[in-house]
Amino acid sequence: MLAAERMGPESSLVPEMLDEYGALVRPALVRYLTGSEPRRHLYDPVADYPLRSGRMLRSSLTLAVTRAFGGSIDQALNTSAALELLHNAFLVHDDVEDEGQERRGRPSLNVLHGVPVAVNVGDALSILSLRPLLDNRYVLGPRLSMRILEETERMVRESIEGQAIELGWRRDNVLGLRDEDYFRMVLKKTCSYTTIYPVRVGALIATRDGMDLDSLTRFGFFLGAAFQIQDDLLNLVGNHERYGKELDGDIWEGKRSVMMIRLFECLPAADLERLARILGTARAERTLEQVEWVRAQMDRYDCVAHGYRVAHALAGAASHEFGSAFGYLPESRDKRFIREVVRWMISRA
Repeated sequence: MLAAERMGPESSLVPEMLDEYGALVRPALVRYLTGSEPRRHLYDPVADYPLRSGRMLRSSLTLAVTRAFGGSIDQALNTSAALELLHNAFLVHDDVEDEGQERRGRPSLNVLHGVPVAVNVGDALSILSLRPLLDNRYVLGPRLSMRILEETERMVRESIEGQAIELGWRRDNVLGLRDEDYFRMVLKKTCSYTTIYPVRVGALIATRDGMDLDSLTRFGFFLGAAFQIQDDLLNLVGNHERYGKELDGDIWEGKRSVMMIRLFECLPAADLERLARILGTARAERTLEQVEWVRAQMDRYDCVAHGYRVAHALAGAASHEFGSAFGYLPESRDKRFIREVVRWMISRA
């Protein structure tokens, strides 16, 4: 039986609370998106990604953990808004670096406005994310606000390091990778800001720096790694309208996903050489025929099935770590959300 099946049937709690908490964070977010001039080439595109229909997962997880540990929404709202601004900054820069064509069902900013404007917009969003963190001092006091800034600095640094590892694999056309290489990269690139930071900072806010945050890191790692692999799977098999990004875009970009790494391991020498030639060309020079060949080889060697197995195993590990990280807390709707988000991570479409 798969780990997700042992977790029980999916409930509506996670999408309900994502909508509920998203509706609280968006107005807080919008306050930091306003600017005077220049509008056309800065403040209008700055507001574009944040106002598209994102799930608000990271900010919702921050609020839920804060409340599960006994804190309030007001205490965590600024930090949640800052995280969403930073997330959108990462997305803008990711699309530039990956030559991504779509984001949340619409053309990416680099397509709409060109690379130079998109880079500047990503930089602006990064800087704007500092303002709500600075405003924390009026709600949480200077000492706790500084601790949150320290957590944020570490998270941003690790995320950038993880991105550098992945970009390096593609730049150097690295083929000799294993799943453990992927896990080390995704720990930094995805888990650090998608799941580890929200659970650590939520507990930090609620307990006013009164607990060992490292006890939450294992849960955040397993949850975030499962999330990323599911996202990579959706890039291959997802519904285009619901997924909101370019299907097979990871192959066009030469991304080293768990499925691609599995293909490295399975292909015979001649086909591996062919794959190396395909991945060694620039995206603009890659052809649809080449991408379709890579995708067909993934099916031939059950790479997608391998990805599902890995994602489900990670989700099972996250469920186990949930007991250690949150099991002693009193039952609440927020605690149940955190528990059920594990299954949601690998069942979302």
